[in-house]
Amino acid sequence: MDLSYHTLDVFTTRTFGGNPLAVFPDTAHLPSELMQRIALEMNLSETVFLGPPESDRGTARVRIFTPGREVPFAGHPTVGTAIFLAARGARDAGDRLDEVGAPLDTVGDRLDAKGNGSVHLILEENVGPVPVDVRVEDGRPVFAMFTTAVLPEHRPSPHTVVDLAAMIGLDATDIGGNGPGGRALEPEMVSCGLEYFVIPVRSIDAVRRAVLDVARWRTLLADAWAHHVYIVCMDADGEGVDVRVRMFAPGSGVPEDPATGSAAAALGGYLSKADGSETATLAWTVEQGIEIGRPSTIHVEADRTDGATTAVRVGGSAVAVSEGTMRISEQ
Repeated sequence: MDLSYHTLDVFTTRTFGGNPLAVFPDTAHLPSELMQRIALEMNLSETVFLGPPESDRGTARVRIFTPGREVPFAGHPTVGTAIFLAARGARDAGDRLDEVGAPLDTVGDRLDAKGNGSVHLILEENVGPVPVDVRVEDGRPVFAMFTTAVLPEHRPSPHTVVDLAAMIGLDATDIGGNGPGGRALEPEMVSCGLEYFVIPVRSIDAVRRAVLDVARWRTLLADAWAHHVYIVCMDADGEGVDVRVRMFAPGSGVPEDPATGSAAAALGGYLSKADGSETATLAWTVEQGIEIGRPSTIHVEADRTDGATTAVRVGGSAVAVSEGTMRISEQ
């Protein structure tokens, strides 16, 4: 059996930046066990398998696998898949995408004669339908922003600052910092479809020095509701950037992720709660992957209404990198 695939670098505008993603079109018929084995073979943070939509509103059915497990939702696969599909739709506006069986009838309606405009997609992920808007310039998709299917869920940290600091190779004095409005930040578990243990640190130096102690992680978080470790600093190196982050996910087979959109969504919920505004639209630009040579830029927005977070959006760019064929012998 031969399966075609495409790779993209996501949350970057340049090849070899961002987070690599593999997309396998027309693979909804594959057994889940085989999808998992393919994801392990690709050995990227996530691999996506596309199929026809299961609802009238959907663009494509999307299943997402890390090397270790299937996840209900992930950010860089959402952005990368949307840009991949929009590129095909923009090329043949209004045509049916035969490899996923998904109509993109809105493409022609929302692009002008010069190929500028936007495309609205609905990606059917395990977490539910995820709406994505893709900006198209000169017939080429350049940016995608999704709205999370679920609102932020918050749970308090059950662990001491001392234990969490030791788990990431830092001192207790490194943990903390000030968030929006100067409010103190504390460790917390947050999810917008995928759970993260958010650990704020006071300096970029602490971000750089952080090293996950996997033995301590197994003791503290391996069986926890949120076992992905997300280090957050309200400072950054890049021009126009607000936040520096790192993400470790040994439980999903990802030692360190270059760019994590689902974690950025959790960050939007985390910072929105810390902000506490009654009504506002908040925005942050996030940098990630610096320490592992994959610089990434992620855009995060959160809406607040009547003192609560009412929407979280995450966006970024992606570039096509390669196409190939995986040959699979009879199992």
